[in-house]
Amino acid sequence: MTTHDGLAAMPPAGDRFVRAIDRVLIHEGGDADDPRDPGGRTRWGISQRTYPTLDIRRLTRTEAIALYRRDFWTPLQGDALPPALAFQALDAAVNHGVGRTVRWLQRLAGVRIDGQLGPVTLAALRSADEASLIERLLALRLDLYAEHDRFAAFGRGWTRRIAENLRYAARDLA
Repeated sequence: MTTHDGLAAMPPAGDRFVRAIDRVLIHEGGDADDPRDPGGRTRWGISQRTYPTLDIRRLTRTEAIALYRRDFWTPLQGDALPPALAFQALDAAVNHGVGRTVRWLQRLAGVRIDGQLGPVTLAALRSADEASLIERLLALRLDLYAEHDRFAAFGRGWTRRIAENLRYAARDLA
């Protein structure tokens, strides 16, 4: 089944992506049109700036999920990442971009930073201590937020997001 813009419908239950996207949508869900946000109108975390031809007001949850799978999860190779890291990487990519997230993962894995999530990076990530990777990824995110020129407006929400992600990590790694 496809949606009105040709995207695949929501994936089957039990898929690792489904669990991850449910968490992301807790952070991103709802409608927003804050003039301080350069993304413009946003629904389900999908912004008009990123998808200028999409009718954001009519975007369904199912359509948003399909976009997240296609444009974030698949490029991150979420199914190939260590399980707890996969959600954290998806959430980082949604907030900071896939390219930056891949470069962060490469930095954390100690491999050449080329922005390509290939077999060398994946092998290094799978052999590393997952808890350490997640802690350091969340620290990078906090550092970026703290330097952001819109921290005064959005910093409280951003830091709460990281706090919740720490809770997810604690459960996922237990």
